[in-house]
This record gives sequence, structure tokens and C-alpha cells, in this order.
Amino acid sequence: MKLKVDEKPFLPEGRHVVKITEVEEGKSENKEIPFINCRMENEDGFVNQRFYLSEPGQPILAAFLKAVGIDKKEVDSKELKGKALSIKVEERSYEDANGKEKTIKQASHFEAIGEADTSDRY
Repeated sequence: MKLKVDEKPFLPEGRHVVKITEVEEGKSENKEIPFINCRMENEDGFVNQRFYLSEPGQPILAAFLKAVGIDKKEVDSKELKGKALSIKVEERSYEDANGKEKTIKQASHFEAIGEADTSDRY
């Protein structure tokens, strides 16, 4: 059997410099909360990260926008594509709405390129 793989692997845990290559808009499956999903990648792999457009999600989105160099109150999600930043990739487990435990890779600790501490201090 021949196997053909047209996808990069998930980025391993740790700090990475990435570029935003895709931005999709959507709503959460259970509560209909709007979000943007950003695919961030480099030559080693990729990670997808949802940013919920809710009050609790505002500080996370603000840190992300600051890291990509956007310092305004309102931004079109299309402006994010092509921006670069430094992220920390980590795994997180949570219980979904059906009570099942899920583990995902997520991006966090957003920093502008050149400002990120590459040590594993988090």
C-alpha cells in the first residue's frame, strides 16, 4: 500500500516562530459563540488556534493582536493572514459538552518576533 501525505505534522510542544496562513470564522458548536480559527505554521509543522470573540476571550485576543503588531480596537480578521509571531505550543486536556475528555494542541504565550524569551520559563 502506498501512503501519500499532503499535510505537515502538528508542531511539537515548545516555542516556535510561525506565520498565520489561514483565518476562518465560525461559531462554537454548543453555545454559538463566534470565533476566528487561525492556522499558524512554519517549516516544521502547524497548530490551529481558536480565538473566541467573547468577554472572557478578550485578553487572549488582545495579547495575540499585540504580538502580530496590531494596536487598534477593531480589525478585520483578513488582516491577520501573513502576519508572523512567536508562540508556545502546549497540550491541554478538557471535558467536552458530552463529558468526554479531549486533549488538544494549542498556541499560547504570544510574543512579537524578537521579543520572545526562548527559555522554557512558563
